[in-house]
Amino acid sequence: MSQMPQLSACPSCEEPLESGDRFCGACGYDLSAVPERPQDNPTITMNGSVPAQGAPAGEYPERPPAPPGGAPWPAPEAAGPEAQAAGVPMPPEAPPATGVRFDRRPQSDGHAAPPESYQAQPDHSHPDQSQPDEYLLQAPDPRVSAEPAAPAAGTGGKVCVACRAGRVDDDGYCENCGHAQPRERDHMEQESGPMAAVSDRGLRHHRNEDAFAIGTTALPDGTPASVAIVCDGVSSATRPDDASQAASKAASEAVLAALPRGTHPQQAMHDAIVAASRAVNSLAAEPATALEQAPHQNAPACTIVGAVVTSGLLIVGWVGDSRAYWVPVDRSAPPARLTEDDSWAAQMVAAGLMNEAEAYADERAHAITGWLGADAYELEPHTAAFKPDRPGVVVVCTDGLWNYAEAAEEMARVLPLDAASHPLHSARVLVGHALDGGGHDNVTVALVPFPAVPQGAGSA
Repeated sequence: MSQMPQLSACPSCEEPLESGDRFCGACGYDLSAVPERPQDNPTITMNGSVPAQGAPAGEYPERPPAPPGGAPWPAPEAAGPEAQAAGVPMPPEAPPATGVRFDRRPQSDGHAAPPESYQAQPDHSHPDQSQPDEYLLQAPDPRVSAEPAAPAAGTGGKVCVACRAGRVDDDGYCENCGHAQPRERDHMEQESGPMAAVSDRGLRHHRNEDAFAIGTTALPDGTPASVAIVCDGVSSATRPDDASQAASKAASEAVLAALPRGTHPQQAMHDAIVAASRAVNSLAAEPATALEQAPHQNAPACTIVGAVVTSGLLIVGWVGDSRAYWVPVDRSAPPARLTEDDSWAAQMVAAGLMNEAEAYADERAHAITGWLGADAYELEPHTAAFKPDRPGVVVVCTDGLWNYAEAAEEMARVLPLDAASHPLHSARVLVGHALDGGGHDNVTVALVPFPAVPQGAGSA
């Protein structure tokens, strides 16, 4: 069994712990139930198959030494087959992270509510709101095409998305049926070059705490690069929506600025996660946070996952339990999950204490052990590089989607066959799949084709 990590706070009640404690003095929680975090997986070459998730690090090739500081990328020899076999340098590792945070508001017994049973509780991060998490869908349902709205009688103003007839007043409510209208972040869609992203509030939450950022740029040699960042706000923290927005914006800007300067994509992703962390940390110092933060709440926090696709190279980076998947265009080749969760469930599986079905059925499954935020114990950006030998699609998503398609094979089954050429439509299909499954959480997904299709060839 893995050694018990040195926790600074109890994963159940979040009370401070003394070094060497076996049980929490406040609630009696058995601290040995949280095994240490598994090691990261280094770079691999994808030739139609990938090592199983959770495999020991020794089963992978040793990571090569880091390049000299300031070394340009792409290097002149990077196009040759010898460079392909040499692997991709990894950024320096950070010390293992410790601590656990529940990515759900706690119930009265101190445990996080399981995904299947969100309890109707007020949103404590905004004291002036008393809305519960359980709400009927307020945004247009992406699973169906809405009928053309009838013009508002005699006004020409905005038409209600619910009754499709009443005029929406200045406060955002329908004057005919009283229905609250969707906010800007309730449902978001964007295309950028060959890729697309969709984010939806889901069927249970009263706001969308996810965020994404996508964009394209060019490397110094003129070849295109696509960047997708997806962030999931931690619901048990203050202002999770602001945290995810700040992180996605900072990370995407950092990557898109670094790649044209010749920074290696893997180093650019590592630095982008650090930049995102700083952006989230800065929110804790803002006056608005101090005014609304109660003693039992944490600083703004979120998870992050990102992908950079260049010609012949795929980079992923993450902190938390948002994921990236690889789905080849040729569905006879196996798909793969490219990330390892920073979560209680992942650690239990890695330690051999539970299988995946048991771990993810537990109410503690979504207790995350890594996040971005001022109260994170350690910042440990994970990055990995892959060299696929065939076209495919990278699925970058929050747990609001992968909870309904957890295994790579499940994700491949629900991803449309034409996802590489119609990413926006395919992203809508994936969001619809999560909503059809219950939509218990916010849902966000970005699809990045590999190799990148010509610029401007977006969804039809």
